[in-house]
Amino acid sequence: MLEAAFISVFGYALLQSSTSLGVFAGGIVVLIIVLIFLAAMIKIVKEYERIVNFRLGKAQSEKGPGIVFIIPGVDRPVRVDLRERFLQIPHQTCITKDNAPVDIDFIIYFKVISAADSVIQVNNFEGAAIGIATTTLRAVIGDINLDEVLSKREEINSILRTKLDEVTTRWGVKVTNVEIREILPPKNVSDAMILQMSAERTRRAVVTEAEGKKSATITVAEGDRQSAILRAEGEKQSAILKAEGYAQALTTVFSAARTIDQKTLTLQYLDTLKALGSSAATKFILPAEFTQLLSPIKSMIRDAEAEAEKVE
Repeated sequence: MLEAAFISVFGYALLQSSTSLGVFAGGIVVLIIVLIFLAAMIKIVKEYERIVNFRLGKAQSEKGPGIVFIIPGVDRPVRVDLRERFLQIPHQTCITKDNAPVDIDFIIYFKVISAADSVIQVNNFEGAAIGIATTTLRAVIGDINLDEVLSKREEINSILRTKLDEVTTRWGVKVTNVEIREILPPKNVSDAMILQMSAERTRRAVVTEAEGKKSATITVAEGDRQSAILRAEGEKQSAILKAEGYAQALTTVFSAARTIDQKTLTLQYLDTLKALGSSAATKFILPAEFTQLLSPIKSMIRDAEAEAEKVE
């Protein structure tokens, strides 16, 4: 009896323990399912993203940024990036208006302005954009001559951007810019352009050298002219100064001559005669007025003798 009772109690304990473990395991499973459901239900949308939600196949309004709630199994969210992106178009062979083949590659910059249209209106935007870009490029280049293709790159960029934007606007995408990276003309055209550039550089060098020689000649001539003008001005000033000095000398002489009396002039004549007598010449030519010069001397001698007699 005791053994039977012990077995009954032990079996009941085991049964209760297994029941508790089953409940605990079931709770964990339920919790995991709830977490998975919540993770599928809550979506975190970044600032530069939007979610286009399709509920049972019908598109709803754009959602985001922030936390967005969806119904798993009923809703199908599609994320759309609103940041500006670029699309590289590989080399495309185009025929110009004058039948010259050129290889052109370019880059398209675009951004989504309507997330719903970018999902609903077009299946694969990048593929569609590449197709539109290549056909538009060939159409634009086909209306332009080769020389204009090589020289009017900015104009071609503007035309491509306008035409692409007209098509992509209905897809909810805005083409912000188009930039041609490289234009490769045929080899014979490239060789001709190289020869033309070389000839142009040679011409510019010759013109520059000629302009330099011309400027040097003009500079030298201008220097000579300025030098001659300065010399003439110097000689003029020198002549003026010499004339002024001579005039001042004559004025001084005339002023001094006015103060000289007859006796002083007579003494000057005597000094002159003394100088003539001391020279080595043997012949003297005296002016006819020499005898008149002796009269003042005689009168001076008489006056001196009269003065001497009075003193005695």
